[in-house]
Amino acid sequence: MKKDTVQETEIRNAIEQYYFKGIYEGNTELLKQVFHKDALLFGDIKGVPYYKTATQYIEGVGSRISPQKSGKDFNPKIISVDVINTIATAKLNVKMYDFNYYNFITFHKIDGKWLIVNKTLTDVEF
Repeated sequence: MKKDTVQETEIRNAIEQYYFKGIYEGNTELLKQVFHKDALLFGDIKGVPYYKTATQYIEGVGSRISPQKSGKDFNPKIISVDVINTIATAKLNVKMYDFNYYNFITFHKIDGKWLIVNKTLTDVEF
């Protein structure tokens, strides 16, 4: 299968300009632009099961002290992006506060825009 670099670039831009920047700044408007309103988040944090709707997640990001305001390190990285037609997955590593998150993000291109429709996450010890 031929790699679609145009679509991959659009997804990488969505991750960097909306997802990573939204988390770093605590900017809920950026996150609302990249998350589908019905997206769900599942995973575990330090072994505790985690589940939130996109709305709950975005409200949580907006109510905490952002990495930018805390002055603490924020090191996000895109490990991989795979695209097939209008669906895609991205594997990310986000080091912030005392967490070392790995995310699997599922995207769907809806009305010409890549949106996060699902996020799974776990925290791995450094």
